[in-house]
Amino acid sequence: MNDEQREREAEGAAQAPQRHDDRGPSPGLELPERLRELLLAPEETERMFAPGSKEAAVLVPLLERNGELVAVFTRRARHLPQHAGEISFPGGRLRRGESALAAALREAEEEIGLAPARVEVVGALPPTGTIVTAFRVRPYVGWVAAPPASWRPAADEVEAVLELPLRALAAGFRLQRLVRLGVPIRTPTYTVGEHVVWGATARIVRALLRRLAPLDSGTAGEDDAR
Repeated sequence: MNDEQREREAEGAAQAPQRHDDRGPSPGLELPERLRELLLAPEETERMFAPGSKEAAVLVPLLERNGELVAVFTRRARHLPQHAGEISFPGGRLRRGESALAAALREAEEEIGLAPARVEVVGALPPTGTIVTAFRVRPYVGWVAAPPASWRPAADEVEAVLELPLRALAAGFRLQRLVRLGVPIRTPTYTVGEHVVWGATARIVRALLRRLAPLDSGTAGEDDAR
């Protein structure tokens, strides 16, 4: 099995029934409640399978800037031994005895200075596997109604904190051939300006955009936008 086949397997391994229908979220609800209707419940992602021998979790922080939904990412420091310089959501490996949700919240505070008290967990997304590092990553979505005045990136792990609008991510979808470990692979990517999101993070973004499409046609996933 080559890297491209593994990429497709990792993307397709974790599938779950959609909790929303084509009518979209119920009218008159506040945004966090609308998000809950469209996303998986946290316990659902914890029951789902994805390839990987090591457990990890990420937080997908969502907030509102100038009337549109924005997701918060990190650009990993370039000296790290794994995924150096890549764009990802704050997260990491579970500690012994730690739940996936607790790990996601802990890592978000350590990596970008987002205190758990500022996060309202509104749902989750299907887990996905990383190809080379063999992590099974469980993503949790957090609504940040009152973000901190400035982010505090961890100097030893994070080069920059990025706020990327969901509309811009959806508009920047492309299937690209990237060279990975010397091998060209065809993979989904999301490009916003100079920032390119790919790999497991791109698969999480794809799941997020598909589930939140009923909120706004501008955040539709690539299949809906064609």
